[in-house]
Amino acid sequence: MRLVYPGLLGLALGLGLGLLVGWVLWPVQYTNTAPAQLRQDYRTDYILMVAAAYRVEGDPEAARGRLAQLDPEDPSRPLVELTEALIAQGGRPQDIRMLVRLAEALGAVTPPMTPYLQGFP
Repeated sequence: MRLVYPGLLGLALGLGLGLLVGWVLWPVQYTNTAPAQLRQDYRTDYILMVAAAYRVEGDPEAARGRLAQLDPEDPSRPLVELTEALIAQGGRPQDIRMLVRLAEALGAVTPPMTPYLQGFP
């Protein structure tokens, strides 16, 4: 009984100190995370940024390379999935048009995208 209380106190103090150090003083900070490891909302932002970069640069191979960071087997798949999801959810038309324009450049247009192809310069 004499060793139980100091042992429990030491365990509690060690656990508390470990949590303080790990969560408050030196928490984990992720940097240079690969796009494939991003949460879905950040993946959406990443794909939109790839489409915006394509709109500025006009380089489909650079866009394909960036999308390959998400899916090396089929780089256009995340683009198509996001575009069709935004169309189904009634997303922002300017985002959808930007994504469809990139999908067209990559040869990945699907039937739900075709109405957005009309009126492109």
